[in-house]
This record gives sequence, structure tokens and C-alpha cells, in this order.
Amino acid sequence: MPRQRVSSGSPYEKEIGFSRAISVGDRILVAGTAPVWDDGEVDPDPGVQAFRCLEIILTALAQVGGAPEHVVRTRIYLTDASYADAVGRVHGKVFGEVRPVATMVVVAGLLDPRWKVEIEAEALLEPRRKGWKALGG
Repeated sequence: MPRQRVSSGSPYEKEIGFSRAISVGDRILVAGTAPVWDDGEVDPDPGVQAFRCLEIILTALAQVGGAPEHVVRTRIYLTDASYADAVGRVHGKVFGEVRPVATMVVVAGLLDPRWKVEIEAEALLEPRRKGWKALGG
């Protein structure tokens, strides 16, 4: 099955060997996304960081035909549990109507000590119906 890759221009993509997002069939997978602005700066506010992560994710999704309503799963990594409310509010503003499954995990740290949050996402462009009849549907 052909893959369509999205690059964000991160220096880590070539160095580590990954893509910002990849589309395979009806699935779009977006890599863990850090809150870095184009100039390399990182806002210290965890809510602003969540907004930036989601902005990058939505841009990557759009490049392969996806939109917020296609997101079915997010994973949110926090460096401190006290950031959960601020990050959760931003997530809710973006996905409140969509309501994907979501996991929020506190981790010991992220790649850059300025990052308080990192987010990844998965999306489906069209519902999977294969096997539905076999299950009695």
C-alpha cells in the first residue's frame, strides 16, 4: 500500500529517520509533536504549548486530506500532572465535538527540557467497513 509522507522540516526527521505524519490507505498517523515555533522558540505556558502541538498536527493532517473530525486517537505526554487542566482545555477546544479516544500520561521528561507537552494523533479518513458483514452487521 503506498505511503504519503509529511515533513515538518524538523532537523530530527532526517537525523532519526521519521516523518511528521504518514498516510497509508485511510489511516493518518502523526508523530509525537513538540511545541516548537518556526523560529525554534518554545512558550513556557503548557496551554500555549498544547495549542502549538495541535496546530502542527492539524497542519500535517490537512496536507494528506485530514481534518480534526477525522482524528480518532490522541496521546498526550506531560512532564507534570499539574499541566493536565490547561492542556485538557486546549484539547477540548479543538476536539470537543469530535471526542477522540485520548490518553494523557505524565513522563519523566521530553527531548528538550523546555517542552512540557508533546502530542501525537491518529486519524481515519473513511470508516472501515471490511468484515462488518462477517460480524453480523
